[in-house]
Amino acid sequence: QVQLVESGGGSVQAGGSLRLSCVASGLTFSTYRMGWFRQAPGKEREFVAAISRPAGVSTYYADSVKGRFTISRDNAKNTVYLQMNSLEPEDSAEYYCAGSRSGTYYDPDSYDYWGQGTQVTVSL
Repeated sequence: QVQLVESGGGSVQAGGSLRLSCVASGLTFSTYRMGWFRQAPGKEREFVAAISRPAGVSTYYADSVKGRFTISRDNAKNTVYLQMNSLEPEDSAEYYCAGSRSGTYYDPDSYDYWGQGTQVTVSL
């Protein structure tokens, strides 16, 4: 059974930082492109960042987070990370990690497995 478990969310003031983690089990982690998505109340789920397989040579970011967020992976720990710096209130959302074997990195429909999410709240 495949499981993706996110952690690291919380409440932070604008300008602060958080590091999200997502631990995968039940799959061959290194064969999956990994992505982070987010969804705010009343809005559609949106792409945040993705990292290629197996070694994470390529990374991709939404324009809204480029230069502030960094995605990375540790295949030995079956874990993908999202370092979030200079957080803004607009970054407040539920954050989800996901794994994909094919398709387009920014398309949620390309992802096969999803975590349950971790909440990030950024206040002024």
